[in-house]
Amino acid sequence: MPAMAPTSETIEAHDTHRAAELLGRVTAIFGQRVVGQHALRTALVSTLLAGGHVLLESVPGLAKTTAAQTLASAVSGSFHRIQCTPDLMPNDIVGTQIFNYGTGTFTTQLGPVHANLVLLDEINRSSAKTQSAMLEAMQEKQTSIGGEVYPLPKPFMVLATQNPIEEEGTYVLPEAQMDRFLIKEVLTYPTPNEELDILERINSGSLEAPLSTAPVSLEDVVYLQRLVQQVYVDVAIKQYVVAIINTTRGGGPRPLPGFSQHVRVGASPRGAIALMRVAQAHALQQGRTYVVPDDVKALRHSVLRHRLVRTYDALANNVAPEALIDAVFAAVPAP
Repeated sequence: MPAMAPTSETIEAHDTHRAAELLGRVTAIFGQRVVGQHALRTALVSTLLAGGHVLLESVPGLAKTTAAQTLASAVSGSFHRIQCTPDLMPNDIVGTQIFNYGTGTFTTQLGPVHANLVLLDEINRSSAKTQSAMLEAMQEKQTSIGGEVYPLPKPFMVLATQNPIEEEGTYVLPEAQMDRFLIKEVLTYPTPNEELDILERINSGSLEAPLSTAPVSLEDVVYLQRLVQQVYVDVAIKQYVVAIINTTRGGGPRPLPGFSQHVRVGASPRGAIALMRVAQAHALQQGRTYVVPDDVKALRHSVLRHRLVRTYDALANNVAPEALIDAVFAAVPAP
């Protein structure tokens, strides 16, 4: 057994088999409704299992909304889509109190954020006040209306999208708020074969056909989230994660020369937690009860690309955050 494995199993064999069966059903449903986009599926499922939120960035038409709806269908969860606009107010998403003239009392109308999966379409088009209200709900897992606290349903996950083009009139998310997203996934165009498959499925109507696989329940999702927390992380893996995060700050066991010319601010301790949590979720998806270095590397771009604040020189020279992340991982020896 590899050195990374625990001396005694932290997860029973029957739990591992059940997790594999549940995750297989989610994958099958995703494959029925979304063509390709395997990295997106892995990112979404990993975020859900780790109990976080995801920021999706791509040009229009790359199945962001379809993927969010499919994930909600796969886990039998309630789904609300919020189209962000500059005049969207916090009460529009959180909820408000309505006065009933007949009874002379106030009744609470819960907003669309009270769902298991919430799609915030084009989050950078909403004002800073609305963004902060949404991010507060994400962090606290509750909303406050008229002085009364309303817990959000469990599980709760936000999928926010932003469009890298047409940035006129948008409110760019500050780095501190971007850091609250567990993962930032950048979607790419499908391959010609995948695009042909999309046209074939649209023509045959199979994308709209009823699901051929039974969805998992919300209780199953909570069960999987508990299992992810039980996935064993060896001290060597934790030290590896800390070394990576410290290297992004210009330190670490093997500091990269000239790295500060490209990165102004490195990843925070929240980045280290995210890297470990996502590695645990990835390990469970691979059928393992312990984390290996490859789990840490698997979603490294998604976890860290929005946590590195590049310098003006790096932005001017078009130095991609993914290239900086790869340089960090190449410099830090894996256990």
